[in-house]
Amino acid sequence: MNEWNIQSRAHACQACEKQFADKQHYQTLLIDHKHEVQRRDLCEPCWKKEVEGHAAETKGFISQWQGVYEAPPPAPPEAIQKENAETLLRKLMEQSDPKYVAASYILAVMLERKRLLKIKEQFKRDGQRVFVYEQPKTGDIFTIPDPDLQLNQLEEVQRVVADLLEHGLGGPVVVPSAAEAVAEVPSGAAEIPSAAPAEENASEPATAEPVAS
Repeated sequence: MNEWNIQSRAHACQACEKQFADKQHYQTLLIDHKHEVQRRDLCEPCWKKEVEGHAAETKGFISQWQGVYEAPPPAPPEAIQKENAETLLRKLMEQSDPKYVAASYILAVMLERKRLLKIKEQFKRDGQRVFVYEQPKTGDIFTIPDPDLQLNQLEEVQRVVADLLEHGLGGPVVVPSAAEAVAEVPSGAAEIPSAAPAEENASEPATAEPVAS
């Protein structure tokens, strides 16, 4: 499974369609619907009326949490900005190119360690683990598959990430194909430790230190 998914926080309740006010509490419901992760953002009254007490009974239920809506600031003047880990991750996910699965995972780990993303949930689909990260300021959620990296693959992926951060997607970055990556892994290679179960202050998805942005 190569699902790439960024879903922005709604600016209005998706039940009553009333606009969220700045600093208003809301509830997010995450469900797996026909192999697609979907989110619903609801105001507290609609949550209590429609969902509260039986969220876990919802078909395809993955997770639920409370958030605080922050009204978006006025758009700044356009300027050329240096590539950073979050903007690069967003661009890679927009492309949804399988060759960047590992790089996207490493970027997400970097951002989680810098507390720029929070891991909200993890689940399995078709035998592959999927992580759900949230950007606390915007409320956007990132659905990122676990590439199941081997320790001896990590250095090459870190090099790719460093090149992407320096040169961007249009730069001279050479990404090995999936077949080449698998061929380089010897039998019995040690796996990168798995992420701990998701909590509000969850553990880091991998123990190996990724490159700095």
